[in-house]
Amino acid sequence: MNLIIKYLCFLILSISILFSKSGKQKTTNIFSSNLSLQIALKYNIYYPEDYFDVKHNYPVVLFLHGAGERGSNIDLVELHGIPKLIKEGVSFPFVTLAPQCPKFQYWSEPLNVKALVLLLEDVLKNYRIDPDRVYATGLSMGGYGTLAIAKERPDLFAGIISVCGGMDTTNIQKLNNMPIWLFHGEKDEVVPVENSRVIYESLKGTNPKINFTIYPDVKHNAWDITYDNKNIYKWLLEHKRSSKYY
Repeated sequence: MNLIIKYLCFLILSISILFSKSGKQKTTNIFSSNLSLQIALKYNIYYPEDYFDVKHNYPVVLFLHGAGERGSNIDLVELHGIPKLIKEGVSFPFVTLAPQCPKFQYWSEPLNVKALVLLLEDVLKNYRIDPDRVYATGLSMGGYGTLAIAKERPDLFAGIISVCGGMDTTNIQKLNNMPIWLFHGEKDEVVPVENSRVIYESLKGTNPKINFTIYPDVKHNAWDITYDNKNIYKWLLEHKRSSKYY
């Protein structure tokens, strides 16, 4: 009996090691902030294929999903964007952090913005992450969250991509030095393209690092065409955190 138990333990350990080196490992953790109100965030974290074979630090991309993926089923974060592509076998040269927003809440709410900042700081402390190559991207509600967290802590990020999102433009000048790429479908009836256009028009005179792509015949789903474009990752990874924030 002991021999059988030892064999099963070895088999489980072997499967775990193989899975962790596949580049698609998922771990689900509960994260509580040290704010007056505790926030529980589940998240998946995905590693590059060679993460466990080398010792150097990696870039990290915070991916924020849309409103349809909120709740308590962490698998929902894999329906769109970078997590979906990883699930389908695409390999990326960066760590991907994909938290899940609680039901009936929004990423851009101040408490959730603070929770995301604390989560990122925890990941920076406990994983092999290059602190000068921290990025964020999100779609729809996640696009709002990406812009909100970047405005809250521009010192954290080297660049961001917002897909069919928007933001409260109060104090938007905090993003004057942030590499930003906005994507939006011109025929979006859920989040109007004007949301991204206002951001672009507000920043283009002071931020030479802002880009804006409008898809003429696309409605709300501007994320499939965007995240399937390899050039956005190349663009993102070209940037490092600005010395302005040191």
